[in-house]
Amino acid sequence: MHVTSEDQAAELGAAIEQTGYYPAVVRAGVESAVAGERVVSFLVHHEPTIDRDEVRRHISVVVLTPTRLILCHTDEHAPDDLLPQPYTSTSTEAIKLDQVRSVVVNRMVANPAEITSTPVPAPAEAVLTIGWGGIDRIDLEPATCSDPDCEADHGYTGVVASDDFSLRVSSAADGQAAVDRLLAFAETLSASTQV
Repeated sequence: MHVTSEDQAAELGAAIEQTGYYPAVVRAGVESAVAGERVVSFLVHHEPTIDRDEVRRHISVVVLTPTRLILCHTDEHAPDDLLPQPYTSTSTEAIKLDQVRSVVVNRMVANPAEITSTPVPAPAEAVLTIGWGGIDRIDLEPATCSDPDCEADHGYTGVVASDDFSLRVSSAADGQAAVDRLLAFAETLSASTQV
């Protein structure tokens, strides 16, 4: 079966609609950022979180076009001093594909000792992390030496890690289809960033 770009755009709209999370608002933000470019692949992830006695909803829409990776996040907010009515905030970011430095996929497969042949069962969870250098995280800790009696200051040691976007899905929380979609999107994105 051949999937056209119109099919992908229609499927993206249907996936946004299916979440039931302010679809008109989310779709407007995504369409503005995509700016008429062809949709190659996409992910839609609706993630409600519990904050004390409130449920707050968040949706991430990730769109791959022939030239860019589009990230769109929409959050809902309770009334506050800024706006007296409940409101949403939508942020979008467009990254040129040649700027994507890493596509990291972490797969969690249950009961690996019981797997004796291929194909390997689908992962129960998957985490997609995409790095392009927009956000670098520095983890530092005091450096030490092997002498237990040493009291000298050895400075610090650490790691600089790119951590621009990360999305975790699990079959238990999101369904196996969501895990499969994340893995398919990651494969398409990875192939699109080949030099």
